[in-house]
Amino acid sequence: MRRKKTSSNPQIREFEILEVGARGDGVGGGHAGGRVYVPLTLAHERVSASVEGDRGELLEVLTASPERVLPPCPHFGACGGCAFQHWSLEGQFAWKSDQVRAALAREGLETDIRAVISTPPGARRRVALHARPGREGSARLGFKGRRSWALTEIETCLVADPRIVAALPGLRILASAFLDHPKSAPTLKVTVTETGLDVEVTGVERKSGDLPVDRRVQAAEAAAELDLARLTLGGELIYQARKPWVRIGPAQVEPPAGAFLQAAPQAEAAMQAACLEAVQGAGRAADLFCGLGAFALPMATQVPVLAADSAGESIEAMKQAAARTPGLKTLEAQTRDLFREPVSAMELKGCDVIVFDPPRAGGLEQARQIAASDAARVVGISCNPTTFSRDARVLVDAGWRLEHVTPVDQFLWSSHIELIGVFSR
Repeated sequence: MRRKKTSSNPQIREFEILEVGARGDGVGGGHAGGRVYVPLTLAHERVSASVEGDRGELLEVLTASPERVLPPCPHFGACGGCAFQHWSLEGQFAWKSDQVRAALAREGLETDIRAVISTPPGARRRVALHARPGREGSARLGFKGRRSWALTEIETCLVADPRIVAALPGLRILASAFLDHPKSAPTLKVTVTETGLDVEVTGVERKSGDLPVDRRVQAAEAAAELDLARLTLGGELIYQARKPWVRIGPAQVEPPAGAFLQAAPQAEAAMQAACLEAVQGAGRAADLFCGLGAFALPMATQVPVLAADSAGESIEAMKQAAARTPGLKTLEAQTRDLFREPVSAMELKGCDVIVFDPPRAGGLEQARQIAASDAARVVGISCNPTTFSRDARVLVDAGWRLEHVTPVDQFLWSSHIELIGVFSR
């Protein structure tokens, strides 16, 4: 939703927060029936805020919600990584369930909303850290600030895997190698793998020339000091001590640089369990938008699988992993753009179970082909309740029943919501 233009004359106001909106901000009543969005507030709190247009900055909580708790992280409030550390987990889970229910209702859908599957602190195995110049050639490292492009430098992160947190000092040294050009704004995409940290660097200015040799040497030395498994720059190998790999079901998969992985292994395991339950007794399954095979590889322990995704390098990595893994059923993998060339209902013939896990935009065209297929069961996994509900409407209109939806709190203390939906004929 586009925000109204702000004035240059903020006003101090007191008002009640009516609800927490879809983006995680408290929503209060403004003048003339308008709304004011105030981060870090909760429903039924009375607050004092500095208001410009429809945006407010919290000054003081005058009457606190009983669900308000003390934020555990020293960076909370300035750092834009977390939105809800001031809110009890019970309150957050109820809100996330309500957001899913509301998204379904907008499409005229109702179903059983199961209990939220949660992930603990320290579970995030991948983070994107932003680097900016510090003093005397050093680097500052952290996350973007709340409602700001400015960097909030961090010393700790309660959602990240402890191995990432322990590496922060060394990652600062590593980041300084990529700040040679004044237009560079490096992002270090750090992933925990079974053989160590895998770091992919993006955002480095290279139009005016490649990264200088001395900077490459500096980066490689910093990577060695950190004992990284691999360091890449825009997919180009800078340093590798060991091949990084992650375990997916029974397979050891070597992810390409920057490849997509579910953020928390606990959340991935819950999604895999839903897929494995669905394929019990099936003869064949499909995994669409399969990526590295988070669901295809576990399902292939039970049934032959047709898998498809546009990420060719990830498809190849999955195929190689499958070839190395004894005991798997046939895994047929295709590289194709499922937005422009969805797997057709005819190609899905014989697939009793279909899993689809599209990006935030959803998979409308693919959903239409799934709806026309002769499958008996569909598992939809989504990071966007709105587009999931739109795609679910297509299946329901074609005679499918949405049996239940399970919200997954993969991104702890954020307004982000993942979910698993199960459909049957």
